[in-house]
Amino acid sequence: MKLRIRRLDHAEGLPLPERASPGSAGLDLRAAVDEPLTLRPGARCLVPTGLCMAIDDGWEGQVRPRSGLAWKQGVTVLNAPGTIDSDYRGEVRVLLINTGPKAVVIARGDRIAQLLLAQVPEVEVIEVESLDEGGERGAGGFGSTGR
Repeated sequence: MKLRIRRLDHAEGLPLPERASPGSAGLDLRAAVDEPLTLRPGARCLVPTGLCMAIDDGWEGQVRPRSGLAWKQGVTVLNAPGTIDSDYRGEVRVLLINTGPKAVVIARGDRIAQLLLAQVPEVEVIEVESLDEGGERGAGGFGSTGR
């Protein structure tokens, strides 16, 4: 798959999304901010990447948290995984939230999230009168299988 990306002016000089290592599943997304922004505890912000993408039909972009940022600073993607639809052509922005106890500064070029591309199946929705029992679980949800 080839991911076509258009760089906006405010992303000039920043690397395109790339894997941090050969075995990495995600492509790192970076903050395309002009000035550092401070994300206070409990606060959320929409961070620009300065990138627009053309994702092939039948695919989606999944914006996921970076584990190190979440673990070390408590910053995560609020709507994880965020979805970039194949027909979206606007700027990709990342909704971050600081769940940690200290303010976190996001600077230009910081790796703020990762992008995974995943196939999306064609789905035909069919209304039915009843469903099979679904095995042992049945209609049990939220903790019904035990601890």
